[in-house]
Amino acid sequence: MTKRSGKSKIVLLRQAAHVRLRNAVYYWARTAVHHDPRSRAKYAALRARGHGHGRALRSVGDRLITIGGAMLESGTLFNPNLPAKISYPRP
Repeated sequence: MTKRSGKSKIVLLRQAAHVRLRNAVYYWARTAVHHDPRSRAKYAALRARGHGHGRALRSVGDRLITIGGAMLESGTLFNPNLPAKISYPRP
């Protein structure tokens, strides 16, 4: 969350988020970076662009949540060998 006034800018952690869910996604993304080549590549690309560790992990977590939602909607199982068909919007 960003608070801005005319002279300053303060970035704070959102307090309304579900803490257990936030922690679960953090550790899921951290584990994916260690074991999944695509997640590792996305993390490395974000770090190379200057993003911090936490921001890069949040992006990996967002990607995993998107994939999980698509799997639920289509009723398919995860297959890491499928080509990437999802284009992610850039913020």
